Amino acid sequence: MQYRKDRDGNQLSILGYGCMRFTRKGNDIDLEKAEQELMYAIRGGVNYLDTAYVYPGSEEAVGKILERNHCRGDINLATKLPHYLIRSAAGAEKKLQEELHRLRTDYIDYYLMHMLNDVRTWEHMLDLGIGEWIQEKKKCGQIRHIGFSYHGNTENFKRLLDAYDWDFCQIQYNYLDEFSQAGRDGLIYAAQKGIPVIIMEPLRGGRLVNLLPAEAKKQIAESERFQTSAELAFRWLWNQPQVTCVLSGMNSMEMVGENLRLADRARAGEFTEQDFQLIEQVKAEINRKIRVGCTGCGYCMPCPKGVDIPMAFHCYNLKHTEGGKSGAWEYIQSTAMRRETSSASQCAECGRCEQHCPQRLPIREKLKEAARELETPRYRVIRWAVHKFRIY
Repeated sequence: MQYRKDRDGNQLSILGYGCMRFTRKGNDIDLEKAEQELMYAIRGGVNYLDTAYVYPGSEEAVGKILERNHCRGDINLATKLPHYLIRSAAGAEKKLQEELHRLRTDYIDYYLMHMLNDVRTWEHMLDLGIGEWIQEKKKCGQIRHIGFSYHGNTENFKRLLDAYDWDFCQIQYNYLDEFSQAGRDGLIYAAQKGIPVIIMEPLRGGRLVNLLPAEAKKQIAESERFQTSAELAFRWLWNQPQVTCVLSGMNSMEMVGENLRLADRARAGEFTEQDFQLIEQVKAEINRKIRVGCTGCGYCMPCPKGVDIPMAFHCYNLKHTEGGKSGAWEYIQSTAMRRETSSASQCAECGRCEQHCPQRLPIREKLKEAARELETPRYRVIRWAVHKFRIY
């Protein structure tokens, strides 16, 4: 197992265990199976576990497994505050104490604000006294490091990094998201500020393995350096020294064993020119089905009506390259679950964006298409509920 350091010099395994996808028996987690897999990973050197308050049964399962194997002190435990469910510092305290009880521990190593997607939401939390609450919890040792998980564009990510003295952050990042979400620019910006970056969705929920076009799978299989599509995706991430830890939602012994093997071999800066060419070839195969040739450069931004144009096109493309559910859910997370919505339908057709687009895209026309396909009745209901009940 390879390790990289956080701000305090602590060694974090480059492979982290994402505890959202434990195998279930009916409505419950298959605890025996989860324990076998999780302990296999820990014995193999994994020392970073990621869960969350809203992952059904996950915190309790992790707590039970760590307690009966007497290994809490050997790992770094990360979980998340559902800030969208609280209205005060007292509410945050109640949620934290519940999480500590579930996890059967008296401290959290890495505590995240879950899906913190814009600065205004964070400023609102500070107005509620969350900043003072965090300092109190760090002082008494119940929280050791504070961070946030993020879905959104690069500029908002940078603003959030600048808005507080964060100990770490967590972003969605993979070779398809190099120029969307927080993206490579966001990763570099965090590293320049000395903020460790935890990676989620390295395989896009398995889509960079299971839903690759046949030609892309063939190109990887014929390469001399990568045995599987998962290996290509993981090693692309670990090739970047700015990446601290990559989470994987492992739910089989075979998957754990394979990922441990990769994490033992991976090194920063090992990619050759041929490796990068392979990545571009695979991306080209994936992108044959895209609807908008947006590179995510952001020259069209900011939109005077608040539309997140690159994100709208990113999700519109996802709908057609990976399937409707993937693009739809990411669009909900990134545009509706925010204090200030950024939906494609907010476009007033002023045309300012098109004057700055290097690709000369018909942005106004494409935003209409994206809104028609992504802003379904379900989307509108969720957006209404988010703002009616202030779930952001």
